[in-house]
Amino acid sequence: MILYHVGFDIINDINLKHGRINADFGQGFYLSNNIDFSKKWATIKNDRDTILNYYDLDLNSLNVLEFKERNKEWFDYIFKNRNGNSDVYKKYDVIIGPIANDTIFDLYGTVTSGLINNELALKILDIGPTYYQIVLKSEKAKSNIKFLKYEILDKLDIKNNQNEIRKIEEEYQDKVFNLLDDKVKDILS
Repeated sequence: MILYHVGFDIINDINLKHGRINADFGQGFYLSNNIDFSKKWATIKNDRDTILNYYDLDLNSLNVLEFKERNKEWFDYIFKNRNGNSDVYKKYDVIIGPIANDTIFDLYGTVTSGLINNELALKILDIGPTYYQIVLKSEKAKSNIKFLKYEILDKLDIKNNQNEIRKIEEEYQDKVFNLLDDKVKDILS
């Protein structure tokens, strides 16, 4: 399986502990199977190149958990991880599943506050396209991935993509706002 990771370094030796413990699928090394998604969400850092790393992951012999869709089990897992709870799926080498869009952290805070319920949160999360993340969680997974190459992304392309992302986020926010009842809209306005 060909996978991609965007950042500011060439990463041919993966560090599983570098990522945040409270990320969607817990601590691990996060990748995407979609090159266009990887390039679209790349960012710019002053005086640094933006690097797209390419890898080949062999899933044979690995214990893999795959969330095929945004469902209650997926939602609950992310919710627990984002709140810093112990990773209930740490026995897996690799976890694959939909990416929670960037507004999800606020969404989970809104759920925690009682302003919206889990069912509405799942409806909100179903808005827009679904992209998948692949997370290496174990040394065994790390030993099954091979660094292939890297590419330096063009800064102008990144800026153009960031403008496109802003438009997509505005459309998303409008769709989310339309799902909310008047009481919630008044509080958020």
